[in-house]
Amino acid sequence: MRPHSLGRSSVKLIHPYRQREEVFIAPRSPCCLADGQAQHAAEPRFRECSIVKSKLKLHGFNNLTKTLSFNIYDICYAETAEDQQAYVEYIDEEYDAERLTQILTDVVDIIGANILNIARQDYDPQGASVTILISEQPVTPTESQIEESPGPLPETILAHLDKSHITVHTYPEIHPVEGIATFRVDIDVSTCGVISPLKALNYLIHQFDSDIVTVDYRVRGFTRDVEGRKHFIDHEINSIQKYLSDDTRKAYQMTDVNVYQENLFHTKMLLKDFQLENYLFGDATNNLSPEQRKQVEARVRHEMLEIFYARNMPH
Repeated sequence: MRPHSLGRSSVKLIHPYRQREEVFIAPRSPCCLADGQAQHAAEPRFRECSIVKSKLKLHGFNNLTKTLSFNIYDICYAETAEDQQAYVEYIDEEYDAERLTQILTDVVDIIGANILNIARQDYDPQGASVTILISEQPVTPTESQIEESPGPLPETILAHLDKSHITVHTYPEIHPVEGIATFRVDIDVSTCGVISPLKALNYLIHQFDSDIVTVDYRVRGFTRDVEGRKHFIDHEINSIQKYLSDDTRKAYQMTDVNVYQENLFHTKMLLKDFQLENYLFGDATNNLSPEQRKQVEARVRHEMLEIFYARNMPH
């Protein structure tokens, strides 16, 4: 399946920490893919000139708020009502409040915060949520913590950060007719101060079966230097993709929509490798005929594209 009819739109955007012109080529009318492959989404073209910035000497506390929000989707096909119910029960057990609490506790370790309070809840009939209130601690960030580079993987949790709160909510869902089941995880990491919560992104993507990921990062507020000048961002960032590991960047089709002057950064990710066996759930799917497998693959791919482009598309 392959999107086509790409329209072009150009926007010139200047980042306050880099003289940079972005020409973004965005798809206007995506449609279903063909030939079992996804065409890479159009990527921005850059012309830039770096400006070396010395470290800021701040007056008082760094009041900038940095928020990372992302949605992870796992897609599968469950043919019978029994298999669909089994999928919901599996997701409820695999990602219950206790498991989510452990994942977020690992994130707190990654960002070097102190846990003040944990509130968690499993819901009936399905779903779970966890909120962790975290406090700041006086740390001097290392260069690796604030530079534009990937954060740690699950097996290498070692960084320092802190502040604010972390939340996660889960949303299992099943199509009433076509047997497509989706599992969505919403995670928000909000921090105050020097270090970016983007360092937690790499770890979190590896903790879930992520077919589609949408990521939003924003910086709000301002902090002052000793001369009273306001600073609305305190670190250089060109793309959320720079915070992803090489294996993640290779595994996903990605596209950016960034508004540099507003300190807004958005990245969408779609898994490239499609193996139908990875999307079949339940015993009933073992007996699918070649024609049925072809139809199921088309349904799953169509569902993934609609989620990726955030719009309903014709079959």
